Amino acid sequence: MTNLTRWDPFQEMMTLREAMNQLFEESFVRPDLARGGFVPALDLSETEDAYLVEAAVPGLKPEDLEVTVENNLLTIKGEIKQESQETKRNYHRIERRYGAFQRQVALPRSVKADAIKATLNNGVLRLEIPKAEEVKPRRILINPTTN
Repeated sequence: MTNLTRWDPFQEMMTLREAMNQLFEESFVRPDLARGGFVPALDLSETEDAYLVEAAVPGLKPEDLEVTVENNLLTIKGEIKQESQETKRNYHRIERRYGAFQRQVALPRSVKADAIKATLNNGVLRLEIPKAEEVKPRRILINPTTN
């Protein structure tokens, strides 16, 4: 038995926010995307002891990535290679991004570059970047004065 679904024209409409996001993604602000390049999405957070960076790099292996930190500038480089397209297929839409990418993030303060821990799990690159000792908050004890 075949299931029929009623066509809803409003389902294909996008919100103003989605339209603005799409406009900025395809505009001159992100030139890598205009050339068909790939820019991985990432999250940057902070704990008391470290900065945490999580970048979406689906399909990549550790040997496909290069991560460096120099002068508090984190650089993630890699390439997502396109699988060979079959000649018997007629593509109607290709939305997955392919190609070389480079993503740079300025870290807010000094870090211990030699102690960075990097893991790659389920397409998410996770970097734990320890803060330098001078950046960590310190509690200063106040001694009572004796009169």
